[in-house]
Amino acid sequence: MTETSAPRRALVVIDVQNEYETGGLRIQYPPVAESLRNIGLAMDAARKAGIPVIVVQQMAPESAPLFAAGSHGWALHEIVASRPRDHYVPKALPSAFAGTDLGEWLAARAVDTLAVVGYMTHNCNDTTIKHAFDRGLQVEFLHDASGSVPYANRAGTATAEEIHRVFAVVEQSRYAAVMRTDEWIDHLANGTAPERDSIHASHQRALVAAARAA
Repeated sequence: MTETSAPRRALVVIDVQNEYETGGLRIQYPPVAESLRNIGLAMDAARKAGIPVIVVQQMAPESAPLFAAGSHGWALHEIVASRPRDHYVPKALPSAFAGTDLGEWLAARAVDTLAVVGYMTHNCNDTTIKHAFDRGLQVEFLHDASGSVPYANRAGTATAEEIHRVFAVVEQSRYAAVMRTDEWIDHLANGTAPERDSIHASHQRALVAAARAA
């Protein structure tokens, strides 16, 4: 994509399934009701702008503790199931590209910019964003249309807010333009481009901020 060409976008809606609202992985930050509302707004805005919408669904065996095929937790959330889509992608791995036809589907439509919403920020969204980046796509991440859960393991503990915030900062440093849903909708309406950044500039700002705080 050249600097002057308009992006050819697609919106990918990742794993917006009941498991994340009422199941074993309830999103804690941002509040799940907020992110679900923004996912719906993004899908509606994409439809209005003529942007194709791809819905991705995590698949697991019927015996699995999460996303068991046919279970309520596995089913798409009504906020997504009730809205039209242009393509459906079932997946078994974190990235929406891994073992699916997503890459070929986007290439056949000359899509060069992928907007990402859904769950979770630090897992399937992050993996899909990095995969898209490595494929040469521009990526946009709507951070308030996503979310995280807290973790605790032998490496330590992290709150949902910490995980979500840190991953958003890292994505903005190189891999995606990170923004709110309303900002993305404004870009669609006005034909403007979101701000992108670099690892070097992000690091230099952090050094300056630390020096000022010292």
